[in-house]
Amino acid sequence: MRKIAIYGKGGIGKSTTTQNTVAGLAEMGMKVMVVGCDPKADSTRLLLGGLAQRTVLDTLREEGEDVDLATILKDGYGGVSCVESGGPEPGVGCAGRGIITSITLLEQLGAYHESRKLDYAFYDVLGDVVCGGFAMPIRDGKAQEIYIVVSGEMMAMYAANNICKGIVKYADTGGVRLGGLICNSRKVDNEREMIEELAKAIGTQMIHFVPRDNMVQRAEINRKTVIEFEPTHPQADEYRALARKIDQNKMFVIPKPLSMEELEKLLVTFGIAN
Repeated sequence: MRKIAIYGKGGIGKSTTTQNTVAGLAEMGMKVMVVGCDPKADSTRLLLGGLAQRTVLDTLREEGEDVDLATILKDGYGGVSCVESGGPEPGVGCAGRGIITSITLLEQLGAYHESRKLDYAFYDVLGDVVCGGFAMPIRDGKAQEIYIVVSGEMMAMYAANNICKGIVKYADTGGVRLGGLICNSRKVDNEREMIEELAKAIGTQMIHFVPRDNMVQRAEINRKTVIEFEPTHPQADEYRALARKIDQNKMFVIPKPLSMEELEKLLVTFGIAN
């Protein structure tokens, strides 16, 4: 089983990209589990047709610790197993601890056991690596591969570079490696070339360039992935291509994060900071 975490700046489209990619893997016959690591609990809604899934933390608060796996797992599109970690009550506690609690409980309940015959476990992780909880998939070796969703916008690239620093910090102890950058296009000038250059500079690859298309929003309004909502649309093929590239990927590296000066120079070179 391959364990993959998807990181990136808040609002960059991690959850949308993850769910559409997972739909592509499911279509290929892969058995996948998605663990939503965002307190908003929206990491699996497209796979579940918009159904509100009760989170692990809500379940523990309401029922205590005597729960079974079926209570916190729901089957979605293509048989994908869906889990939402959830978060603390507003203003109370640390959201990152929800990830720690959820993954620990999933392990105790046998979610990763070989008898389940999972090909993939995906972690959709909130935002940047800002605290120990959100860094858990990197820090404790829960994920073997990291993919960073990025765009040609400055703050998205800044966040990607920061995430690379987190990977470097835990590469030896956790064994985690960077599998590549996923460019979720915002139609920034020279975007493809800029992200390819960023990937080259930090020693990785741009594994796929996902073009911007209104079909993504249309599918989301209908609470589905593009592959389920409009399977013959070119955008569905983009996510299928990304799924295949991840499935076939052999390039896993310890990245070389840029200094702020190097990152700004790259932005200037491509005309974004002018």
